Amino acid sequence: MNNEFFQVSEKVSSAADKALKKIQPCFAKTDEITEYNQQKVLSAFIKNGVSEAMFAESTGYGYGDRGRDVIDRVAADIFCAEDALVRHNFTCGTHTLAVALFGMLRPGDTMLCATGLPYDTIHFVIGIDGKGDGSLADYGVTYKQVDLKNEKPDYDEIAKRVKEEQPKLVYIQRSRGYSLRPSLSCEEIAKIIEIVKANSNADVMVDNCYGEFTQKIEPTQVGADIIAGSLIKNAGGGIAKTGGYVAGRADLVEKISYRLTTPGLGREVGATLGHSRELFMGLFFAPHTVGEAIKSARFAAALFEEFGFGTTPKSTDDRFDIVQSVLLRNEENLIAFCQGMQKGAPIDSFVTPEPWDMPGYDSKVIMSAGAFTGGASIELSADAPLREPFAVYMQGGLNFHSAKVGIMLAAEEMAKRGLI
Repeated sequence: MNNEFFQVSEKVSSAADKALKKIQPCFAKTDEITEYNQQKVLSAFIKNGVSEAMFAESTGYGYGDRGRDVIDRVAADIFCAEDALVRHNFTCGTHTLAVALFGMLRPGDTMLCATGLPYDTIHFVIGIDGKGDGSLADYGVTYKQVDLKNEKPDYDEIAKRVKEEQPKLVYIQRSRGYSLRPSLSCEEIAKIIEIVKANSNADVMVDNCYGEFTQKIEPTQVGADIIAGSLIKNAGGGIAKTGGYVAGRADLVEKISYRLTTPGLGREVGATLGHSRELFMGLFFAPHTVGEAIKSARFAAALFEEFGFGTTPKSTDDRFDIVQSVLLRNEENLIAFCQGMQKGAPIDSFVTPEPWDMPGYDSKVIMSAGAFTGGASIELSADAPLREPFAVYMQGGLNFHSAKVGIMLAAEEMAKRGLI
């Protein structure tokens, strides 16, 4: 790091040099995946004849909005799906997932989660433990789950439960959420889908948040009927201000469109209000931005491994999402990490993050998030619930060089407090 701009101790600087040397060979693999995905995205733009005229805003009902219709086709091609729905009025990843679930499920249906307990905010959508007014449970949808076995999908139990329950929908969460289990590769997702399809007629939905463009293939290419994700994560490239997407089978996308708006109208309405340019541009930049985020995650893992902290995934492990967990052992370390990282943020670097009762979570949460877009986890950010095992979940980085600074300042803050 150039000490002309940032003051970092020799202890942290030396550890950073060792960390960077350790992960340098992994960067070539990331670049290969990025280049493949960037060409895939460019090809989809060219195939669908994206033009400047499609950036024009629509108002009112939004009838005949060409940009809105074409970005759906572009996304469908990128994800090798029959159809897609890309909209700025999906407010976040949880909202997108909720709309998809409510669109696909009906009273009396059973939903089976094959990857253990889902992410905290989804508990309210499903109605787990009676949470969530207006949840799926309130509308007569039964929830079941198959717990993980040694932090991995329990394939034998999935087969058994799917055969017994005959669910309408099997739900797979690709990323780890606030847990330490590994994120799932498309190959692991394919194995779950193969088991489901062999034992039932269930539709399979994959929560693809944090996973887009981390591999050369997506879950829709290994049999997923629907995938869903957020545009302030990977698929928005750090440019989309808000939004989400679903992609997959055309009949299911249509059902979901009726839940997003209303039966009879579906995708035909919805003014873009000038968001189209950002959605197109964000999707175009997404593969490169995801590559930068993965490099940043590897560096964070390697640096804190130098200081003796546990990490998951390890710095040289294959990557199937952009999330990096660092096991910081106690509350003091966790708070220092987040407060130090905030000092390297381009926005609100002067703010000191403090734990707070964040909506949708059971524990207090501390979050470092100095982002151009509020809550965008494709930008360098770190957050953690203040509970055992005191793991911080770091993700994002619009470019590796700036993310590297933020990560080193997190270590520097801990060093200043005598914690490393």
